[in-house]
This record gives sequence, C-alpha cells and structure tokens, in this order.
Amino acid sequence: MAIIALVSAKGSPGVTTTALACTLSWHHRVILAECDPAGGSVLAGYLGGGLPGPRGIGELAVGELRDGNLEEAFWSQLVDLDAPKRERLLLPGVVDPAQAGSVIPLWQRFADFFTELGRGDPAYDVIVDCGRLHVVGPPWPILRAADIVLVVTAARLPDLSSTQATVKAIERDFVDHRVPAGPLRLLLVGTGHGRGEVSKALRLPVIEQLPHDPRTAEVLSYGGTVRSTRPLIRAAGALEVPIRALLDRRRARLRWPTTQEVPDAV
Repeated sequence: MAIIALVSAKGSPGVTTTALACTLSWHHRVILAECDPAGGSVLAGYLGGGLPGPRGIGELAVGELRDGNLEEAFWSQLVDLDAPKRERLLLPGVVDPAQAGSVIPLWQRFADFFTELGRGDPAYDVIVDCGRLHVVGPPWPILRAADIVLVVTAARLPDLSSTQATVKAIERDFVDHRVPAGPLRLLLVGTGHGRGEVSKALRLPVIEQLPHDPRTAEVLSYGGTVRSTRPLIRAAGALEVPIRALLDRRRARLRWPTTQEVPDAV
C-alpha cells in the first residue's frame, strides 16, 4: 500500500474534493488524512460537522506532544465514511487555527506513521490532502515520504502559471533532500488546455484529467448523497488504475536486489 499526497498551487482548486472522491471510490482500504495546516474542511462540509466531541489530527498532535501516544490514539480519532466497514476512514484536519501550532512540528512523525500504515495488517493506502503549498508550515516531510505526489491544478492559463512555481519548488526540495526521482505528477481538474499541452508546458507528466462535475463537487463540499454513476466519482475511481501502475513501476525501479539476485563474487 502507499502514501499518495495531493497538493495544489496558490489559487488552484480541487485538492480536497479530489482526495475525497478517490477515498469514496477506490477499491482498497483507504485513510484520507487532512494535513493542510490552513485547516480541514471534510468534517464541517461533507459531514456537516455532526460528530460528538473533537476529533482529528489536531487532537492527535496535542496528545502526541503531551503523552507520546500516537499509535494508541490514532484509530480513535478516525471517522468511518462507510460505517461499519472501516475501509474508508477520515482523519479530520485542524478545525482551530491554534491547533496548527501543535501539528506543524510533527509532520515528520506523521510521515513515518503513515508509512507504517501501508505495512500493517490490514494495510491501508493513505491519501493525504496537503492543501496549498504556499502557506505557513506546509507538510514537506509527508510530501518527501509519499510514494506519489499529485499536483492538482485546473487546466487554465492563470492556474498553470502558479502551478509551474509550485512544481519547481517541489522539485528543488526533492533534489535537496535526495528524494528518488519519479513520484511527481500533474492531475488536471476540469476543462481547458489538453493533457499533452499542459504536460509540455510544465515539463511534467499528466496522470489524468478529471471532468468538470459541479453537482458532485458541491455534494463533496457541502454534504449529500454521493452517486457512483456521476462523472467525477467514476473518473476518481478509474484514477486508481494509473496510480497502481505508476506505483508498481516506481517500486520495481527502486527495488534493491535480494541476496539471491546478487551475482557471485569473482
């Protein structure tokens, strides 16, 4: 299983909507973690805020700083989006700006923990909503730990300009921290320029282009019934196929030889 991080440029829409659509439509066990230091929106929007008591990454951060009990407390802070199956889980983001001060110092701790979730039994994919990159305290350690980083952008000229700066910032950071090449892709949302044109302009492959579906986007943002037949949900579900293929290729390229594969010394 894997960490798939979604991030956007200044002014570019669609990260949370896309992450939630994938969480609700993929076939593997998924945890959606809202790691946007500017705050989470799924709890108040899609879920209508109707949960008893505080819940989420802010509460985890406070407990970790006080007691160091992340492993124990983690599962109690999740929301089952498809109860009682526990196959589509949400770790809500910060709801109080004051919580961001507790969360930001722990990004590396969360990155390490999310990596272990992919090796657990049962294992989970972790889709991480990293929000917009150009905020105070972005979750760089999670982006560096991710198996795939998707830069979500509209395919329109004003959005592509800011997206180019975001892509360059991520690429510089990955070089500085020796992140192996290959995890970065573009994910287009809505209409505008075509995939080939955008890929050429930003010098980065486009993994997919999701359709313009304002009705479903409104449900994912403000609550309601998610219909599997809607264009956005179908496309988000289909996105799992190229994601898995990219994961397989990247892991094969990065795989160290086993003892049996090492040639005998001459």
